[in-house]
Amino acid sequence: MTEMTDGVLHTLFRTEQGGHEQVVLCQDRATGLKAVIAIHSTALGPALGGTRFHAYASDGEAVLDALNLARGMSYKNALAGLDHGGGKAVIIGDPDILKSEELLLAYGRFVESLGGRYVTACDVGTYVADMDVVARETRWATGRSPENGGAGDSSVLTSYGVFQGMRASAQHLWGDPTLRDRKVAVAGVGKVGRHLVEHLLEDGAEVVITDVRRESVQEILDRHPGRVTAAFDTDSLIRTEGLDIYAPCALGGALNDASVPVLTAKVVCGAANNQLAHPGVEKDLADRGILYAPDYVVNAGGVIQVADELHGFDFDRCKAKASKIFDTTLAIFTRAKEDGIPPAAAADRIAEQRMADARGVVAV
Repeated sequence: MTEMTDGVLHTLFRTEQGGHEQVVLCQDRATGLKAVIAIHSTALGPALGGTRFHAYASDGEAVLDALNLARGMSYKNALAGLDHGGGKAVIIGDPDILKSEELLLAYGRFVESLGGRYVTACDVGTYVADMDVVARETRWATGRSPENGGAGDSSVLTSYGVFQGMRASAQHLWGDPTLRDRKVAVAGVGKVGRHLVEHLLEDGAEVVITDVRRESVQEILDRHPGRVTAAFDTDSLIRTEGLDIYAPCALGGALNDASVPVLTAKVVCGAANNQLAHPGVEKDLADRGILYAPDYVVNAGGVIQVADELHGFDFDRCKAKASKIFDTTLAIFTRAKEDGIPPAAAADRIAEQRMADARGVVAV
């Protein structure tokens, strides 16, 4: 058995994190679909999480990503106060090459076959238009367009929730929830990051951005001449002098053994999932005096939005729920201080307690 297979099975079955309830490998030869649907927990309700469409280096890497993302969704949904467990799906391949209507329809049939145990939505590489297609084969697709009974782009409330997490971080660290005159670095200005930049500018922050897509950076620079500056890449961004807040808003693993030692920011609060590259990074941040707002707490605005679709979408109701991310983030910082642990560990404890209460067991 290969090392990668051992890693997948360990992630799947490890009991210290409750294991995963179900993992489904999906293949449709006619369309080239290869997908993994991972359900981590249904303790609080049907598993809810997006579908990522990405060209992985290997199938094993795709499975591991689905498992880790699904677990993260259990914790995110628990702390967001949703009656949903955690799940995630990945479609393996380059969406620019492989994505087709027929493939998305085939994927929708696999989602439907789970009978509502898994509710899907958009993620990296999938969009509202894709969910409209998937929804033609399953009722368990959210993140659809308003024309098709959905709420539209969930990145709007995702960015709003991250902004609330930043405000809570500022309140905790500096005693004031405003970001006025704070220098904020945003890495990744795609679906979520570009909305976050707007919130920051409206609040009076000084914003520095970067993205692997130079056209995305230029679009923001053109829209806000003289108000936003750009760094060449993420490495130079995180080394920018005088940073107050760093917001990773691209793919995961942004906080690692290479980046943490050179971070100049006093706070990390961003939209990317799975920002901590490995266990122990949260302690490295704490040892450097960097306040970390757990990613799955502050980026929950999007899942709050798509969950609401199942009950008849109301934007004002969702925004009110997303506003509570401010209070949840503050509560996590307080718990971390009381328990003498990093905020990421405090967030895990609170989420695990809610899931344990739902199962009628004692959290450990």
